[in-house]
Amino acid sequence: MKEIALIIHEDVTLSTITGAMDMLIHTNRFFQHLYKHQPFKIILACEKIKNDSLFTPSEFVTYTTMAETSKADLIVVPAFYGDRDQMLKKHNETIKWITQMYTDGAEVASLCSGIYFLAEAGLLTGRSCTAHWADMEDIVRRYPEVNFLSDMVITDQDGIYTSGGAFSSLNLVLYLIDKFCGREVGIWASKMFSLDMDRISQSHFAVFKGQRQHRDDDILKAQTYIEQNHHLQLNIDEIAEHTNMSKRNFIRRFKKATHNTPFEYLQRVKIEAAKKALEKGAQNINLLMYDAGYNDIKTFREVFKKITGLTPQDYRRKYSRELPMLN
Repeated sequence: MKEIALIIHEDVTLSTITGAMDMLIHTNRFFQHLYKHQPFKIILACEKIKNDSLFTPSEFVTYTTMAETSKADLIVVPAFYGDRDQMLKKHNETIKWITQMYTDGAEVASLCSGIYFLAEAGLLTGRSCTAHWADMEDIVRRYPEVNFLSDMVITDQDGIYTSGGAFSSLNLVLYLIDKFCGREVGIWASKMFSLDMDRISQSHFAVFKGQRQHRDDDILKAQTYIEQNHHLQLNIDEIAEHTNMSKRNFIRRFKKATHNTPFEYLQRVKIEAAKKALEKGAQNINLLMYDAGYNDIKTFREVFKKITGLTPQDYRRKYSRELPMLN
């Protein structure tokens, strides 16, 4: 039996806790109906006694406090609401507890923004991780020593698991059920909870807004120039000249500020423009390609799929504003 402790505090995103609990509880029920030993002991480890307000069947869940929890096989750190700086300061004791539990042999899993607690604890230094795509810029800025993989849904390294954004975190719970209980149970859980197994990418969910959390005014000027003129046949020399910098110095400063090369940034701006056109139902891929600043269909398709994980046609089918046929 795996002892799984889910952290509870007053700022948690409840859906990440209740979703994980539902999946673990129903997996226990599945084993119970087969007259087999239940695979999970589910512990709600609260920061404070008053946090234990989630009603669940007592036969499956144990309520306790973190101070009273000295042993667990897996710690699950949920997503949270609130200003990152304030939350990290407010829950500093929880972060210390997570560090100690990992040191004592527990594995640790973060759901969506729960990654901040792991990163603050130093558990992600030199390791790969993922979270909500919208947190990438902030996490990379705060924790440059981590390898943030924004397109991944799940990472698993050295007993530390991280998951993608929002409800993508349930894919990590499914992955853990599959890993701990075996493939047959994993397939059952996939079907029971209507979750695709082995989904690895969340890149098509991402909305590129430009990495602007820096103070280099010249690079901000270059970013604005790219965003306003991406439909033209821009080149790096022209953009560097616009900022009165040498090409070499411009590339160096641009990458330092945005964590993208100017060319990568230009490609992402172009593809974001193409995505918006496809979402509006644009039918002519060639015309859309020219409007986004490409003149070669093969290159456009390759870059689009590299960034989004989908072909332009598949993206349009998934996100077009046209109502789907239901009959």
